[in-house]
Amino acid sequence: MNIDFKDKTVLITGSTNGIGLAVAKGFLEGGAEVVINGRTDESVRSAIGRLGAGSRLSGFAGDLGTAVDCDRLVARHPSFDVVINNIGIYGPQDFFETPDSEWDRFFQTNVMSGVRISRAYAPGMVERGWGRIVFVSSESALNIPADMIHYGFTKTSQLSISRGLAKRLAGTGVTVNSVLPGPTLTEGVSKMLQSEVERTGDSIETVAKTFIKAHRSSSIIQRAASVEEVANMILYVSSQQASATTGAALRVDGGVVETIA
Repeated sequence: MNIDFKDKTVLITGSTNGIGLAVAKGFLEGGAEVVINGRTDESVRSAIGRLGAGSRLSGFAGDLGTAVDCDRLVARHPSFDVVINNIGIYGPQDFFETPDSEWDRFFQTNVMSGVRISRAYAPGMVERGWGRIVFVSSESALNIPADMIHYGFTKTSQLSISRGLAKRLAGTGVTVNSVLPGPTLTEGVSKMLQSEVERTGDSIETVAKTFIKAHRSSSIIQRAASVEEVANMILYVSSQQASATTGAALRVDGGVVETIA
């Protein structure tokens, strides 16, 4: 299958590392013009350097969990063919110790960023008769973690928005989907497991595999996914070939979620 993004403009939020960076690389390889995003100029410059600065790649530094920076983004880049709502924060915290401010921070970053950005760019896609909006959710949207209820809540919210917006844009040529990664070997996860790598002398892949077996025992692949494996699903659902897929929640969770649907 030859997935071609030539002449397509793409925004990937939260894309200076991890899954977002892998997605940016895939779009660039497919011929797209790509705008990546990070919170700081330094992180954006570093990511551009890793991807290879070229005429089809640019960056936007700003916290898209805020309305102000979303407005700045839209003013600078008024149109995109593909939007990947990837920005997100996570972290364990007990329900009874999570203050209102933390619930709001997670909601603004993980949920409202995608609401504002989709609201800004979907009308142009509708006018052109083609577009793709993807929310990068998580298996935690279905398998709510007891130690990150505030995070799971935001990921479930993304599924509701994605499904509802897909129905709102019915028949327009614009598709809206969610992709649900499971345990993935991102830079953040690698840092979390680094102490165990140093203690055992095992590779990061081996340590991650042991972690998955202990903490995500329902995993069918019995290992962490790579960022490229998750990116492949995002790239496909953003392509012309996925024109009949909309309103879907597409799992790349290694079989962690115990359901056949």
